[in-house]
Parts: sequence; structure tokens; C-alpha cells
Amino acid sequence: MKDFHALILVAAFLASACDSTNKNCTPVTEDRYLSMTDSLASALEWPEKLDINVFAGPDLVPSPACLAVSASGDVFVGVDKIGSLGKEMGQGAIVKLIDCNGDGIMDSHTEFARVDNPRGILAVGDQVFVLHTRFSQETQKAANMDLIVYEDLNKDGIADGEPKPLITDISNPTYLAERGTDHATNGIQMGIDGWIYIAAGDFGFHNATDRSGKRLTMLGGGIVRVRPNGTEMEVYTHGLRNIYDVAIDPFMNIFTRDNTNDGGGWNIRFSHQLQSGEYGYPILFQHFTEEIIPALVDLGGGSGTGSLYLNDDRWPDEYNNTPLMADWGRSYLYRHPVKPDQATFTQQEEKFIQLPQITDVDIDASGTMYLSAWDGAGYSGSPDIGYVVRAVPTGFRYEPLDDIQQFSNRKLVALLKSQRAKARLAAQYELLSRADNADAAPRIWKLVEDRSLAMESRVAALYTYTQLAEKEGIAQLVEATTDTDLQEYALRALADRKAWASDVPLEPFLLGLRSASPRVKAAAIIGVGRLGNKGAINTLLETQVPSSFKSPDLGTEGPHATPNSEIILPHLAVKALVALNAIDECIEALNTGNRELALWAMRYMHDDRVVQALIVAHENTDDEAFKAKLINTLARIYHEEAPYDASWWWSTRPDTHGPYYKGVEWEGTPAIRAFLLEQWKKAGSSNKDFFKVLNTRYRLAINQFGILEIQPPKEDAPQVDLEKLKNKKGQVGESSIEDIMLALDKLKGDAKEGAALFVQQGCKTCHAIDRSEVQKGPFMGQIGSIMNRQQIAESILKPNASISQGFSTVQIQTKSGNAYVGFVTQESADKLTIRNITGAATTLAKSEIASRQELEHSMMPEGLANALSYQEFASLVAYLAEQK
Repeated sequence: MKDFHALILVAAFLASACDSTNKNCTPVTEDRYLSMTDSLASALEWPEKLDINVFAGPDLVPSPACLAVSASGDVFVGVDKIGSLGKEMGQGAIVKLIDCNGDGIMDSHTEFARVDNPRGILAVGDQVFVLHTRFSQETQKAANMDLIVYEDLNKDGIADGEPKPLITDISNPTYLAERGTDHATNGIQMGIDGWIYIAAGDFGFHNATDRSGKRLTMLGGGIVRVRPNGTEMEVYTHGLRNIYDVAIDPFMNIFTRDNTNDGGGWNIRFSHQLQSGEYGYPILFQHFTEEIIPALVDLGGGSGTGSLYLNDDRWPDEYNNTPLMADWGRSYLYRHPVKPDQATFTQQEEKFIQLPQITDVDIDASGTMYLSAWDGAGYSGSPDIGYVVRAVPTGFRYEPLDDIQQFSNRKLVALLKSQRAKARLAAQYELLSRADNADAAPRIWKLVEDRSLAMESRVAALYTYTQLAEKEGIAQLVEATTDTDLQEYALRALADRKAWASDVPLEPFLLGLRSASPRVKAAAIIGVGRLGNKGAINTLLETQVPSSFKSPDLGTEGPHATPNSEIILPHLAVKALVALNAIDECIEALNTGNRELALWAMRYMHDDRVVQALIVAHENTDDEAFKAKLINTLARIYHEEAPYDASWWWSTRPDTHGPYYKGVEWEGTPAIRAFLLEQWKKAGSSNKDFFKVLNTRYRLAINQFGILEIQPPKEDAPQVDLEKLKNKKGQVGESSIEDIMLALDKLKGDAKEGAALFVQQGCKTCHAIDRSEVQKGPFMGQIGSIMNRQQIAESILKPNASISQGFSTVQIQTKSGNAYVGFVTQESADKLTIRNITGAATTLAKSEIASRQELEHSMMPEGLANALSYQEFASLVAYLAEQK
């Protein structure tokens, strides 16, 4: 970066020769952010092969929560000055930034629209889609979240009038108002299949309504998708936590970076998202891992934010064709090179671009990348902190995409051959928006058939043709399934729109189910589940269940983040069987070699016919192992999940025991209970533990069975007088925070001494280092992977400055008049555990709680390090920094 000033001048000279007629502004020659760029470049790890500069500072884009870049290079930044925990309306906006000539200097800006809590932006054509929080003018509180679309037809950089709602109420209004948007609905991306994909956090939503009036409810997080006109809303995957965005590759593989926060830290999970898949959070991912699609890796502490799949031939091969994942907690943009593994992938994580509290990343059709940084704005935002940077490969020459609205249909079709994902998507969107595009279909199909083209272009053409031809294109797509290179994508396109399902023939899917390719099989399985055609059920039941379909030992955590490619096809087959309501066929399969998959599917079939069939099968077999599986399946469906109405939520650290979060009895429960009790009575004393395990695992609450007590970790927190500690004055207590931080820069500290101080200073009262310990306040066992030394020091000296999400101080009043203040460390649908400042725990029934309020101050008092010398404080920080 030492030659960056010279590079800027060269870039400006080169760009001056480029066509800038599509940018209505006057180029600026002086970069007002040069010194800011130099400061960041000297402090951060940036790749040698990239040129990175500050594009806009906090004067224009404070607290940038998200951003999107149009194909032509217009940058739309979501300014969110109340952040994830703030509650004051009127502090958000979409700011549009323009670089007229591609020299890396921001030339003009406009306030495109005023909008609260922007959490996702998508800019395509003349439209800007925004996912944001809607506030009530009457109450001044958050009411819900909506997906809306603005237009700027006159291209003045300001939205034309009021936005059009596409989806309303796609979050939890109760917890939005109480907590803010920290677990709400977030990023949006468009795939080459034309759908908008929405990252829904684990607030979930109740009665989200699309533009056609369709309603949808989802307990917990996952991916939702909708057509750009606001219709056909549907759940894509389920069982994720606080995902912030999705990365979509040219072949419609989708990747996410979410995390877990159950008192044991914020562990990052990088996942491949397969349509209809269940990823388990929070009720299955620990103790029922055989039932989920596991993540590809658990990376330890972090907090995923914006995502992008980089597919742009302007970028070096070593960076290209890779999911890029921003991590706010780790302050890095990471690369995740993936390799095919049957129907899924394996991955490797690599550091890419360091950026303090990075929030988002996107790219235009010229290959110019933009990244936004929160950089200390705090959980409640700031009007003075945050910025956007621009990144390009060294030696990059700006080649703008011309105004494609002036392109002929022929030229737009040709643009589908581009080796840049953003250009292909822009061409597709423009073609589909035109009324006079009928002549394009045959030209597009020629691209589909052209084997000399890159597969990215053939697939883009196939999806473009699918959307353009609609039902009339089914015959052509069926033909495409005979091309082995296209079979997977043609099957997916055929089943993509449920409105056309009745017109789609089943035969291509039956052939796909017998393919030697796991990816083709996966597409066929998902497809038959969507078509609603029962003709494929018996073929689905032939899917083999692998030996890895095995429950974790009671009380242990299963492999929820270990790649398991062999589980993918049976998992998807079960989802398809349930979608097809294949009850009768699964019952018949109990007498065949396909009974293993049938039993798995029956775990989600709450139907009296299933109950009776399982009981009859038990009576008609002498196979003791099969009998145990039948009883296990009955125990699994003893309860069902309570209907979700968004009046409750599981909080940041929920009960993860499963298999239901708020299990309730259903009409089949009495028959199951009677049968289980009968078998328990018949069991010998040595076999009664089997029923005790069932009662414990499935939380049946059948008193006769008893339960197995799983011993909690031993509590060994020392009793420390915190008031005495904070009132004792040493070198730290007598110094300003500035002097302490300056001293910390010069002192390395002794981590061994810091370990002793961690206990001596009372840190262990509220913080665990080892996962085997009781989890109370924020877990410190991986704090060094989330914070640097300076951030750790500041959090000790100023605990109110940045309260960890999930560890806000809670004040509870009970109906009997008792008051409790502390961390909520465990919570189920019926009860919670709150720990006070001394570490003492109290379990309360939720029915006894009169009020519950999150306080704005940390339970950790200031001054706990006052008695320490500079050297001792450095040692405590050194010890914590080693915890990774």
C-alpha cells in the first residue's frame, strides 16, 4: 500500500479515457480520505495483490449495516445509527455513492431514501430492494420488518416516492420492540434463478404476508425466498441461528455463516444450504444430529455478517470462484474455498481482508469490490463511526458496464456469456423486465445448447429461459435433462415454480433418482417433493440410510459441524416423503427392506394411522432390534411442536435439549402413552432403563419411567467481594483509560500470572474458560479469537461500552413480589434460570414472571481492575488474549 497515492493518480488518468456518460456527475480529483486509507493500511492485514482505499467515511456513511452495488457501480449503503440494540426511530437511511469514472474516488452522493434499520439491500435495474424494520408512528416502537422495493426511474439518485411492500411482517414484533434487530431478518441476495433469498434470523416470524396475500410462519431461523414481484414466498431451508446473509454461486449452491450462542460462545458454522434441508438450531443440532444436515465446519468464536460468492474473471484465480464471508466478531473477510463432496462440499477457511467489524461486501460488473465496516460503532450504533472501502486487484483497469437499458435484446443475450456473475444477472433482469422480449427466447436457448460455453453461462441461460418461457418452456427443459451436463440444473428449473407443477412430467425425475451422480439425485429428490406427484414415493423409499444415522449418546453433543455427505440424500428423501404426505406408503414399507427410511420419515408424521401402524408392527415382529426402533419412533412423535404465534421466543441461549422446543400433546399422544406403559410393564428390570432413556431423551414426562440424571458441571467459582475489589486503588484505578492503553502497548504481560489474576479478581464468578464449567456470563474460552488485546482491555475497563449480545443485564419481577437481576443463562418455553453477580442461580417458572426488562448497563461493575498495576493488567489481558 506504500505506493497507493501514485496508483490513485495512475488510475485517475486511465479512467479519464473511459466512457462515463452513464454517470451523471462531475469527477472529483482530490481524495479526501487518503490519510484515512494510509492509517488503515498501516494497521491492517491487506493482501499484497489488492489495492484498497477508503471510499466513504463516517461523515457520509456512519454505522453502515449493509451495502449493495449495482452492476453499473452505484453503491447503496444502509446507514443504521441505532444498530442492533437501539430502539429510536428515524436514524436510518440508504445513501447512494457514485464514482463517475472508476478511479476509486467517491465523486457524489445522495440520500436515496430514509428508512429505519436497513438490514439488507439489493440493487438491480431501476429497483432497490430493502429489508428493514418498520416502526409505528403512534408508539414510536418497532412494529415488524418488511421487504420493500424502491424505484428511481428518473435516475436522480433519490427514490421515486413511497416504496412498494413485497413482504410484510417477516420478523417477531414483540422482540423487535424489546431487544432490537440483533436476531431478526437480515441480508437479501438474488440468485440467477430469479428468486430473492432472505436470511431470516432465529426471531422467526408469524404470518409474514407476501404481495399475493400468501402467509407464512417460521419458528426460528433459515432462508426464505420470494419472486421479485413479491409473490410465491416460501421457506427454502430451516434450522439456522442468526444468519446475516447468503452467498449464492452461479449454479445455485448457497452458503451461510451463522453461529451458535448457548452460553458457550459464538461458534461460527459454515454451511452448504440444500433446499428443504433442516440444519437443526436450536432443538436438534446438539442432541439429534442424526436428523439434520450438519454444517461443514465449526470454526470457533465469531459473528458472521455479509456474504458474497465471488465469480468475476477480473479477479486473480487464487481469489475467484469462492464464497466470501464477513465476520464482524473477528474483523475479517474470509475466503472459504470449497471442493465437491458427492451432493455437498468440503471447505477450507482462509483469512482474506482484515476490516474492523466488517458488515458487508458486494461487487459491481466491472470487478470493483466494496466493503463496509462498523469499526467500533457499538451494538447501538453511532453517528460518528464507520466507513466503506473499495478493493480491486493490483493493476486493475476500470472497464464499466455500459447502460444495459440501451442494449438490444440480442446484445443482452450475448451478455449472458460474460464471466462476471453481476453482469449476467443484470442482463437477465433487464431481459425479463421488457415487454418486447419474445424474440430473445430462441437466442437464449442456443446458449443453453452451446457446449463450447462455460457452464456458468449455460446455466444462466437456462434459468433465464425458464423465467422467460414459463410453462411454455417445460418441453425444452425436459429435453435439457437428457444432457448430462445440464441434467441437475434442468431438473431444478422444472420444479422451481410450484404454480407449474401439475404440468411437469414425472419421468425426468424418476430417471434422475437413478442417476449415478449424487448431485443429480439430490436435485431429483428435492424436485419430486416440490411437484406433489406421489408416483415417485416408492423410488424415494429405496434411498439407503447410512450407518452414520445414529443418535448421540444421551447428554452428549453430536457432530453438528462435521461434513457428512452420505447423509444428504436420505435426509432430502425424508423431507420429500413428508412433503408428499407419504403416510400409507411409509406404513407399507415397514414390511420391506426400506423400513429404515420409512421410520425416519415417520418421526415427522403426527397421524393416528402412523401410531397404529407402528404398534401393529411391534406386535407382529420378533426382531428385538426392530421393536426398539418402533418404540423409539413412537416416543419421538409423543409430542408435537406448539403452534408459533410470535408471542414467545427462545432468547439468545435457548434450551437445546429437543426434539421440540415447546412440545405439546396431540390426539395420538394417549394411545402412544398407553402402549409405552404397557411395554414398560412387560420389560424385565434390566430393560427398564431403555424406557428411562426414552423418557429423558424425548422429555415424555411419564413419571413411572423415571429419568437419567445428567450431572451438570461442578461449580467452583470463588466467593469474591467485588465491592472491596473495585474500591481498592492501584495503578490502574488511579490512571486514565488513555494512559492504561498506552502502557498496554508497551507491556507484553505474563499469561501465567494472568490466569491467577482471573480467579483473584473475581472474573471466574461470572465467566467460564472451559466448556466443562457452568456457563454463566460471556464465555471467555475463545475471547482471543473475537477481540484483540485493546478491545479486551476496554471491555474490562468500560464494561458498559459494549455489552455482549445475549448477556444483557435482565431485571425480573415475579408475581409474588420478588426481584432478580442478572444474566439469563438457560431458557425453555416454560422456565428460565437467572444468575446474579455472585454467580448464584435461580430457576423461575415463566408463568410466575410479572415483568422482564433488559437493562442498558452491564451487570459487570466498573473498577474490578482498579487494584492492579499496569504489569498485572497486561498479564490479565495476555491470559484472555490466549483463549482461542
